[in-house]
Amino acid sequence: MALFTFKLPDIGEGIAQAEIVGWHVKVGDRVEEDQPIADMMTDKATVEMESPVAGTVVRLAGEPGDQISIGAMLVEIEMDGEAAATPPPSVETIEAEVPGDAVVAEAAETPLPIREGPGVGGERREPSAVADVEPPAAVPTPNPSLKGRGEEVVLASPAVRARAKELGVDLAQVKPAGDHIRHSDLDAYLLYGQGQGYRPAGRSAKRADEQVKVIGMRRRIAENMAASKRNIPHFTYVEEIDVTALEELREQLNAQRGDRPKLTMLPLLIVALCKALPDFPMLNARYDDEAGVVTRHGSVHLGMATQTDAGLMVPVIRDAQDRNVWQLATEIRRLADAARSGKAKSEELSGSTLTLTSLGPLGGIATTPVINRPEVAIIGPNRVIERPIFKGKEIVAAKLMNLSISCDHRVVDGWDAASFVQAVRKLLEAPAFLFVD
Repeated sequence: MALFTFKLPDIGEGIAQAEIVGWHVKVGDRVEEDQPIADMMTDKATVEMESPVAGTVVRLAGEPGDQISIGAMLVEIEMDGEAAATPPPSVETIEAEVPGDAVVAEAAETPLPIREGPGVGGERREPSAVADVEPPAAVPTPNPSLKGRGEEVVLASPAVRARAKELGVDLAQVKPAGDHIRHSDLDAYLLYGQGQGYRPAGRSAKRADEQVKVIGMRRRIAENMAASKRNIPHFTYVEEIDVTALEELREQLNAQRGDRPKLTMLPLLIVALCKALPDFPMLNARYDDEAGVVTRHGSVHLGMATQTDAGLMVPVIRDAQDRNVWQLATEIRRLADAARSGKAKSEELSGSTLTLTSLGPLGGIATTPVINRPEVAIIGPNRVIERPIFKGKEIVAAKLMNLSISCDHRVVDGWDAASFVQAVRKLLEAPAFLFVD
């Protein structure tokens, strides 16, 4: 048998390291050539690593959440056909293969935790960051009764005993929450009955503590959001918009849509944003704060914040200003499906110049969204609700929606943000202007 060391290949785009998101194999597993062995996450996307050889897995580099440098050992496989000439390399040997300035784990000088199989490189195993053993479940308290002189003695105060006798309750049948029977235990017995898994009123079920390691997409989101709030001075502006006419138009368009996708509010809102942005170029921009340069983009590459099982992702609608409402609806659905299924390409998840975030049916009255750095603005529509409003001296029913915008105050002034939202408001409240030049 010969030992093959599979090193993490150059994934491209200047990536220096990648994070282990999950393993498809474990030590001792048999793998075939081209079989998936691990999912690795970069700044751009998650990449599936495949085994270049067939054999038996004898060593894995780290746990999910660990960072692996390009060129560092990822998996060691004992191949079929030849005897191994040398024993597997130690942790120190593996580290020596990596350039001195490479970071293999979270800390530059901390050895990479290695999972080893029986008889491979010794029996040592580095402790993981999160304990593998869950705390033991709570042991139920038995009925604190004593046997003496042929009769059962129950721990309870004289007042509880007197009340139980008055109610005709046998205290031996009552299960206490503590070391003796209290009035609350007696109340629970009366409420839930004999043999029931009751708990005193006002208490909720107790659960064991749980530790969840922040890795993969969730860690990437945490890092990006922290960097955005740390580096960008946010301010948020919220305006109320009457979308009664817009909703009527949307219903009319959907009635005539044929085999085209059903329109939500988002495609119509995107058209309004794209029509208003040419007068407010400071909002469709990206700020390189290290270089001190703001790039105002001529095309609207709109990021669509999308909730997935892996966390929040932002697929991008390219050249949104060139698409009609039906094309926008189709692209929104396509990108959302790709993101949720994990099939979105790296180029579909980067390069946005402005982001739109919507909670959909959850809505909310107002939001204060966090900017998708290095962009300088993010827009959040909220739930449409029907309320009475004054029109002249009459009270009429209207469909209203709050529109939120968060901006980078280093680049965007409050006047600019408010003026932009007012321009969008005029388009949405008179939707015929969405379709004329």
